[in-house]
Amino acid sequence: MWTQPYLETCCRSALHRVTLCGLAGRPPGLKDQPCLERLEGMGLVTRDESGRYHATTAGLARHDDEILNPR
Repeated sequence: MWTQPYLETCCRSALHRVTLCGLAGRPPGLKDQPCLERLEGMGLVTRDESGRYHATTAGLARHDDEILNPR
């Protein structure tokens, strides 16, 4: 965990919301758009052809490590 770039609280929340959206994905244009773009740049989320955000394998692992099982 400590070798990874730090995620601000707002970005951790955005990552959690993306995982809660499941297969539908999180739509663009919401208040957490800057965080979603930051997460995309980190490779934790990706966008589909309709612009919706989905967690990547790395994003799901980071979510599991930092949000579901914090130390």
